[in-house]
Formats: sequence, structure tokens, C-alpha cells
Amino acid sequence: MTSRPSILIVDDDPKIRRLLARHMALSNFEVLLASHGAEALYQASLHQPKLIILDLAMPVMGGIEALERLREWYTDPIIILSATDQEREKVRALDLGADDYVTKPFSPTELSARVRSSIRRVERLAMSERVDSPVVAVGDIEVDLAAHIVRKAGEEVHLTRTEYDLLQALSINVEKVLTHRQLLQTVWGPEYGQETEYLRTFIKQLRRKLESDPSRPNHILTEPGVGYRLVTGE
Repeated sequence: MTSRPSILIVDDDPKIRRLLARHMALSNFEVLLASHGAEALYQASLHQPKLIILDLAMPVMGGIEALERLREWYTDPIIILSATDQEREKVRALDLGADDYVTKPFSPTELSARVRSSIRRVERLAMSERVDSPVVAVGDIEVDLAAHIVRKAGEEVHLTRTEYDLLQALSINVEKVLTHRQLLQTVWGPEYGQETEYLRTFIKQLRRKLESDPSRPNHILTEPGVGYRLVTGE
């Protein structure tokens, strides 16, 4: 019998932990619980969950510190759960490696959908890595879609899972403009479409890692008000 995928829920509010635990169990997930960041690190290292839902404001160790320490080794999706709806806080969390950001008060049904979408994205990527695919060359950037490896001038570049997914979407459609909605739904899932700050954050990170001059990109271009495209620059 196939084991259920596990999810780690990290929140200092026991009511929220119980609420999410019920919903995730109904979605056929095995649920792990933690009440602060230090406990989350222990649980994550012990059980290797498929996804982590992480609150930001917690005692002992807050969510931001936990996020930074988790991203030193944990590569699966992390969804931030926070009472703060300010864009700069969302961007900060995304910069540090979060994959998604849900604001309290929240709909458990919507959060469950985002969890399923994040896990499906990881599974799709794992499947694509087992299929022979071409290497997309853009200037001195090479995207090996089969091996999930990106190189710049022959040197391998480390990308987070979300950074790679975004670059993959652009690489498959090289020279084509992809709208904000297309990219959000391709990378994050069909439930997305308005979270343009996600794209701004991850495009900035890709440019910082891949462009010779991130402030004047030659390959990862913005189409104002529309979206982004990857071009050869030749």
C-alpha cells in the first residue's frame, strides 16, 4: 500500500494547527505538527516531509529564521502562513526561499489546493527529469532540462526549485512572451494568476544568478505590463 505524503504544519496557535491537521488529513496527507521554528527544524530533519506550512510570528524561533535554516538543506516546497499582508514581507519570504505565501485569515480549502498544487509541481518536475530533453542554450547560459542542471559559462549555477521551474518554463518557450498569468499557472498552479510580486522576486533572483549585468539583462527580459521572455541576445 502506498504511504501517504507527509506535511509539516508549524504554528504556535493550537487552534490553527488542529484546523489544518483536520483538513490535510481529509486530503489524505500524513500530518506532522510543530509549535515553533526550532521544533520545525527537528521534525523536518527527522521525517523529511513533502511540504512545510510555516507561520512567521512564533516564539523560541520565528518563521524567518526557521526558513533560512531550512533552506540550507531542505529543497521541497515551503508555504508561508502569516497575518502580515505587506508586499515587502512577502517579497522577503520569497527571497529567502519560500514557494508561496498565504495571509491570515485564510480559507483552509484554498490552502489545501495550494498544497496539492505545490506537490504536483514537484512530482511533474521529477517526472520530467526522467525524460530525455534537449539542452536549451541562451548565450552562455545552458539549461539541461533532462538533468535539471543550469550552467553559466560552463559553470553549474545553483537554483532553488522554484527558480528552476520558472527558468524551465521560459526555456521551453524561448523567444516567446509568456504572460504573468501563464507563468504563474505553469510554475505555481492553476489556482494562481494575480501574484505578480512572486514573478518580480524570482525573475530578479534569476537575473542576479545568470545575467552578466542584472540591472541591464540581455536574456531574461520584461515585457512591461504583459510578462517575461527568454531571448538569445544574439
